[in-house]
Amino acid sequence: MKEVKVEEAVNAGTIRPGHRIYCSGNAATPQVLLKQLCADTGIRDVEMLSALLLGDISSLFVQEACQRITHRIIFNGPYSRKAVNEGRARYQILHLSDIPRQVRKYLQPDVVFLTVSGPDKGGNYSLGTTVEGVLAAVYTAKENNRIVIAERNRRMPFVLGTTIHETAIDFLVDSDYDLPLSRVKVPDERARKIADIISALFVTDGCTLQYGIGEVPEAVTEAIIRKGTKDLGIRTELFSDAMRKLVEKGLVTNRYLTNRFSIATVFLSGSREGYDWYHYNSSLQSRPSDRTNGILHIAAEPKMVAINSALGVDLHGNIWADSIQARNIYSGVGGQADFLRGAYLSPGGIPIIALKSTTHGLSKIVDKSPEGITTTAIPADPVVLVTEHGAFDPRGLSITEHAVGIAHLAAPEHRDKLLQHIFESKVFNKPAAVLRGGRPKGFIPYEDI
Repeated sequence: MKEVKVEEAVNAGTIRPGHRIYCSGNAATPQVLLKQLCADTGIRDVEMLSALLLGDISSLFVQEACQRITHRIIFNGPYSRKAVNEGRARYQILHLSDIPRQVRKYLQPDVVFLTVSGPDKGGNYSLGTTVEGVLAAVYTAKENNRIVIAERNRRMPFVLGTTIHETAIDFLVDSDYDLPLSRVKVPDERARKIADIISALFVTDGCTLQYGIGEVPEAVTEAIIRKGTKDLGIRTELFSDAMRKLVEKGLVTNRYLTNRFSIATVFLSGSREGYDWYHYNSSLQSRPSDRTNGILHIAAEPKMVAINSALGVDLHGNIWADSIQARNIYSGVGGQADFLRGAYLSPGGIPIIALKSTTHGLSKIVDKSPEGITTTAIPADPVVLVTEHGAFDPRGLSITEHAVGIAHLAAPEHRDKLLQHIFESKVFNKPAAVLRGGRPKGFIPYEDI
């Protein structure tokens, strides 16, 4: 391993035409390496694979840079979104659980960019706040005598769990800057109602939790704390400030988990204090995404409650989360399908999609999914749906019962139109029978929790 200045590591001699770069993302985006990649115009005709790049990297997606670098984006972020949707970058459709496998077998990188912290006394460097496919990329590169370039950010926490030895690093570049912050809005009334439903109906002592970042996860955390649920476990793809609160309150013991500690593959925070909390924190372990998101690994955890969101749901139960139009990509498939399917297979597990019923007055509960949309769950996936109006559990129900129950999750003005469509349609079998007794099968209104 050589400790060098960034220009000695990232240049046209090291990164040559035809090379493919794998780059770590999220809060572990190696910003100094990427800025040099943009600055050295001699580097051209290369590809770069990444997921949710954050930080001061806007120059990476300008027209000139995109002419030299072919981006393969697994998960869109604020900088890549426009480039992907204007044809300057490519959307790489991957489940989070599948990234390491595809990196090893099909996307073998010639160069790896990553951020590290360390070393520890054994000469090991932590992969910091993002693992995902980074470990697979490093191992694959070394097996093929390729190049690993690590950026050691002084402010990157040493997250325990997944490390690489110094012998796996060819060039080490030092840096010192704050990690990107992922701030969350204060939950509004609708988010709190959704959280109340989830906590009351599905979160019980000894269950295992997975959820992401945002208003609803924050509200779910608050509802769980009020309820006082005990002996929780955490197995998630993304560990955030919301889950940190549960740990600090003593509600997370991981008593029943297979590994006996909280694991995640990505760690984010809305504050520098939150990132400092991750540093050598023995209650947490980082793991590659084929471990955190592997369906069979998820299914092995007890009472797995997976809480994710979506951009839309149709009356059959199709769910989409990466876009609202087939070729206008907002985010990515991510790990949603991994956890929905894994949670269903878990003993006592519940896969949940939580979403507000409207956005800017438009209903997220619609008759049919948009043409050509990528779905993260189909009607055959028994996913519990929750909006501020109630919860719908489709298990054991027919497509007609799906339609009537899902319509009741919509805002009243949209619900009535959807129900009218269902009753006037010749496709749905005996919808009136579903409403005998005044409430559709599988539906629990907010007022009844």
